[in-house]
Amino acid sequence: MLPTRRILIADDDLEVRRGVVDLLTPLGQEILQAESGLEALNLLSERAPIHLLLLDMHMPGCGGLEVIDRIRGRFEMPFICYSGSATRELESQVRAAGAFAFLHKPVQPDRLRAEVVRALGGWDPSSRPK
Repeated sequence: MLPTRRILIADDDLEVRRGVVDLLTPLGQEILQAESGLEALNLLSERAPIHLLLLDMHMPGCGGLEVIDRIRGRFEMPFICYSGSATRELESQVRAAGAFAFLHKPVQPDRLRAEVVRALGGWDPSSRPK
């Protein structure tokens, strides 16, 4: 079992957030939710430390890539990105930004859970891509 960590889910789709919370709750982690990139940025500042960030790439106002750009150098944590309109270009941008994983919606539950466990259990900030 993993030690308790704080996970932040940022997705503008309430049903997706609920599904991810239901999927991750059995892992025994504290889960925070943001319905926008801007809310995620506020929670990152107010509720630190956050140990893992799950980011939808397309949210109104401030999408996942913008969140990543704004937190770079301020917060060190793994982040897992996902998108319902994933393209090779978007995946390339996300990986270049240092994502721990990039998943396509609809996300396969076992894959998401496995990536979260892997990120929480073995992430080393020194191994993050530059």
